[in-house]
Amino acid sequence: MTIKNNAKLNEEHINDLRGAFEHRATWFYFLLDEARKKGLDWDDFARKAIFKCGCFHGDNKFTDTDDLKEFAAEFANDQVKDIFEMDIVESTDDKFVVEFNYCPLVAAWMKLTDNGEDIDHLCDIAMDGDRGILSTYDNFEFDLQETIASGGDVCKIVITKK
Repeated sequence: MTIKNNAKLNEEHINDLRGAFEHRATWFYFLLDEARKKGLDWDDFARKAIFKCGCFHGDNKFTDTDDLKEFAAEFANDQVKDIFEMDIVESTDDKFVVEFNYCPLVAAWMKLTDNGEDIDHLCDIAMDGDRGILSTYDNFEFDLQETIASGGDVCKIVITKK
């Protein structure tokens, strides 16, 4: 599997923020690698912890709303759009589609391993954060349709109103 993850934006502030994401992805990788070496069921506890983190952010960072456009504006704010080079494909009252063209977490993992399956697995665990955020919204449904880590051209998230 070939992973394509090339940043096009090259601005100092954005690169600094990406560096912070990469730092967290690096310690996440090493934490799980040590758990794996000790024979721990790292997948289970990592998924639960990342999902809980997402729930925490859903409850504390984002506005409690049934307005999908309002949520979308917070989820894909200007700074986050630049970091992940996001394109808003659709944003209506009933559907929000966003594509991430770059991922700093994948960039970090690619520096640590060339095992595409591991990178894809780490990405899916990390996406439990977004799954957790969306689980705090009774009227929204989250669908991860494609990821850079799995060899896709983009990470594509579709959020629909139930």
